[in-house]
Amino acid sequence: MNLEELREGINAIDDELLKLLNKRMEFVKKVGELKQTTGGSIYRPEREKEIIKRLSKNSNGLLNKDAIEAIFMEIFAVSRNLELPEKIAYLGPEGSYTHQAAESRFGAMSSYIPLRDIEAVFKVLENGEAKYGVVPIENNTEGAVGTTLDALNKYNSLIIAELYMDIHHSFATLAEDLKDIKVIYSHPQGYNQCKNFIEEHMLTDVQFIPTRSTAAAAKRAKEDPNSAAICSSIAAKLNSLPIHFEKIEDNLANRTRFFILSDFKNQKSGDDKTSILAYTDDTPGSLLELLKSFEKDGINLTRIESRPLKQSGFKSLFYIDFKGHIDDENVQNIMRSYGDKIKWLGSYVAGEKSEV
Repeated sequence: MNLEELREGINAIDDELLKLLNKRMEFVKKVGELKQTTGGSIYRPEREKEIIKRLSKNSNGLLNKDAIEAIFMEIFAVSRNLELPEKIAYLGPEGSYTHQAAESRFGAMSSYIPLRDIEAVFKVLENGEAKYGVVPIENNTEGAVGTTLDALNKYNSLIIAELYMDIHHSFATLAEDLKDIKVIYSHPQGYNQCKNFIEEHMLTDVQFIPTRSTAAAAKRAKEDPNSAAICSSIAAKLNSLPIHFEKIEDNLANRTRFFILSDFKNQKSGDDKTSILAYTDDTPGSLLELLKSFEKDGINLTRIESRPLKQSGFKSLFYIDFKGHIDDENVQNIMRSYGDKIKWLGSYVAGEKSEV
């Protein structure tokens, strides 16, 4: 087949895909109408995971699980926006890694609200100005995000999903040749995390100008054809800045876990995780007693993090993740035993397998 015949074949498949997608959206519309009468949630992470798992298992072609997930996450996002336009608040600025995480789940059609700090995301949700919020909770090199833990204690938003995302720095520039680059813009942390790349490409003598964020770096680089930015891929995309190298960080294993927040309880999926805050008395053995209660009920803890309390009353606060759903009988046993000493933060589909 020649090139023209191949293109005609692709066009025919695209036309068929469009017909099938429109047909899918007709079913989505009917589902939305049913949900409006029953009060069901439009965003169903457990249902989306089930679909992707089934499609990945049945795929016999070139598309692997990651490719299938990328394609269908966008289809899911478009479907939800047809049912009801979505507003998502996130830790800004625009082009940040949290923005990238949010868009990976809510797609290009949603309306995004960048906010300057994590607590502001919780406030916007509490005030009903957005339906969903996205915030970082931990990084595999930097540890837990204390501000998020404090806000989970202070506000009533629920965790409805978790997302693990590899954090990659990109090298973006309008310059055709690296020799033409006179300035590199980046947040100092991003720049320092890419020292090997800078040295290998003989860019150590190029002037470094720090910016308040990697997103701001992309904006600056777009204005200067003899400059480059070390930034997120979404920041480069938003500024129409060509990416020359996609993964330039020294540590390719840098991952961040994000929470998606809202105001509803998920249904059980069979592979759930639950997060709580547990308050313990300042007495010998109180934490051990709590942990033994989980062991007694056969509940597998996946994370425990201590956090100082900033008010009077109980002396210790622990953030705990464990396998299971709030509606499981053994989880209910724990909740009944400790009453108001436990704050339930949400039950959601586990993003990946994890151990303590």
